[in-house]
Amino acid sequence: MVLKSIGATEAKPGTSIIVDGTPCTVKKMDVSKTGKHGHAKVRIEAVGIIDGSKKIFVVPGHDKLDVPLVEKKKGQVLSKGEDQVSLMDLESFETLDVSCPKEILDELSENDNVEYWNVEGALVVKRKL
Repeated sequence: MVLKSIGATEAKPGTSIIVDGTPCTVKKMDVSKTGKHGHAKVRIEAVGIIDGSKKIFVVPGHDKLDVPLVEKKKGQVLSKGEDQVSLMDLESFETLDVSCPKEILDELSENDNVEYWNVEGALVVKRKL
């Protein structure tokens, strides 16, 4: 569920946006001003929040970009699998299966606390607490 839209020139590094249906974080942004009757162009480099894929695109400065809803929550690891962990939410005490990047999965063990994000319904572990 998209809560709001922002102008392309308002997307600063660290802002979350949706690119081709994928939630991404802006890493770098360049604005080029054109001539007398032209429009400004914005070149945005973004990295996918869930899969880490890199996306580079150019849009007119007056275009609108969608901002995804990102909920940051805490949980406790119950067990580890191949590429996901089973964890218990520390507020609602419900059990969830959450995808986890390989570099974070290697340093986790049972009973560790983690921060996980709910990005448009997709759950992903972001860091160990």
